[in-house]
Amino acid sequence: MSFLRRAATVVAAASALTLALAAPALAHVTINPGTAEQGGFTKVAFRVPNERDDAGTTKIEVAFPTDHPLAFVSVKPVPGWTVKVTESKLPQPVKTEFGDLEEAVTKVEWSGGKINPGEFQEFEVSMGQLPKDVDQLVFPTTQTYSGGEVVKWSDAPKTDGTEAEHPAPVLKLTPATADAHGTPSTPATTAPAAKPTLTPVAATSSSDNTARLLGGAGLAVGIIGLVVAALALRRRPS
Repeated sequence: MSFLRRAATVVAAASALTLALAAPALAHVTINPGTAEQGGFTKVAFRVPNERDDAGTTKIEVAFPTDHPLAFVSVKPVPGWTVKVTESKLPQPVKTEFGDLEEAVTKVEWSGGKINPGEFQEFEVSMGQLPKDVDQLVFPTTQTYSGGEVVKWSDAPKTDGTEAEHPAPVLKLTPATADAHGTPSTPATTAPAAKPTLTPVAATSSSDNTARLLGGAGLAVGIIGLVVAALALRRRPS
């Protein structure tokens, strides 16, 4: 009997281990979509799931890179949440196509709302111009729960490809798409409106003018002749 119990315990332990290995990793803060083209602009959403059964997420802080700062950052309002964008002086100016960048957005914070257990929320951001000399941007994120717990999703990606314990959201950057001629593609521009075609009026020749003048003179002479004849008839004795 004891042997059967020990066997059952071993089977149960093996089953639990199998389920643990098969279970997906805990949900964490991600950035979607996870890729964008170098040198361009993009819109992403920081997707924040609630991992706790007894507390709600009440604040999210996303840190933006200062070694490759983004000159343009704007956020989409989220109903029920207050957003605060922090712009700070960079450790040193960064040269960009728009000149030397001395200040940039270093943190975006959402607060005042709540992500309940079993739910997630997306916080959208439009940003650019993305750097051309790196293949990824890392956005360390801090998640605060209503119970006071603070979770920092700030671990950089591991070089061996395995997932860190608290991975930070990562935006992978890919080379800009090239067209058929091998040059980077550019957004289509609106073609200028075509100018209206003007049809020139044919110049009137001098012979046409002479003919019209003579025709008009002949018509006038004819009218005068009719008037004189009518007067002569009226003056004849009856």
